[in-house]
Amino acid sequence: MAVSFTRYGRLYYLDPGGHSPKVGDKVLVPTDSGPEVAECVWAPQYTSEEIDGLPVCEGPATEEHLTRDESNKRRRAEVRSVSKRLIKRHTLPMKVVGVDYLDKDNVYTVYFSAPHRVDFRALVRDLARNLRARVELRQIGPRDEARLQGGIGPCGRDLCCATFLKDFEPVSVRMAKDQDLPVNPLRIAGACGRLMCCLKYEHPLYQEFRASAPRVGVAVETPQGAGTVVGHNVPSDSVVVRLNDGGRRCACSKASVCGPRKAYDSTYGDPADA
Repeated sequence: MAVSFTRYGRLYYLDPGGHSPKVGDKVLVPTDSGPEVAECVWAPQYTSEEIDGLPVCEGPATEEHLTRDESNKRRRAEVRSVSKRLIKRHTLPMKVVGVDYLDKDNVYTVYFSAPHRVDFRALVRDLARNLRARVELRQIGPRDEARLQGGIGPCGRDLCCATFLKDFEPVSVRMAKDQDLPVNPLRIAGACGRLMCCLKYEHPLYQEFRASAPRVGVAVETPQGAGTVVGHNVPSDSVVVRLNDGGRRCACSKASVCGPRKAYDSTYGDPADA
């Protein structure tokens, strides 16, 4: 099963154990600070894969747990407001991104972003005095900021980092070039201002295609005649060929112009003729 601590937030996977919650039910999720309330997003379902090590759902949330969860949400909202006010008073170049609260230890963790390192020692003292609790401030980077805040990507869907991505994998401009994308920061940058994580999703497919497909400029034989490769269409596993007879362009499957495939067909026969 899958749960989320916030609406449209990141998904966490659980072993339902002996429970069968429905979509929308509030359940208890084991955490380092004790059970926390989350909403069931995917109801329990069987899978053919062997999955071990998932935390086990502790059952449906009771009225007491829901009341505690609402109280903690109000506390976090209050701390966010107090933090913004004190940051403005101390004239610090900081932006509050998120707040965590552990009621068991009475500890607040305030996540913020800033263009450079900030001396926030005086701010921490003021926050602790106003909140009468221990306060920790943690500076985060642009990608973590986008993960905590959430948003909509250029594709029109919720940000990958805020929904299902667990780790940030390295992304390079070379990946965009390999996929024939315009090397324009406005076109290949995500909400965080860094290169979009999704550039890595299809990159192995492009590498595999280019390793076996004829390069641009290579003369090939196609079912429609001889020609020269002028482009690739990786999603359709085809190449664009300009025919020598008349200069007309046509799209041919990679297999129909690939040397090894032609050698195989000449030796064992074309399956289409069988």
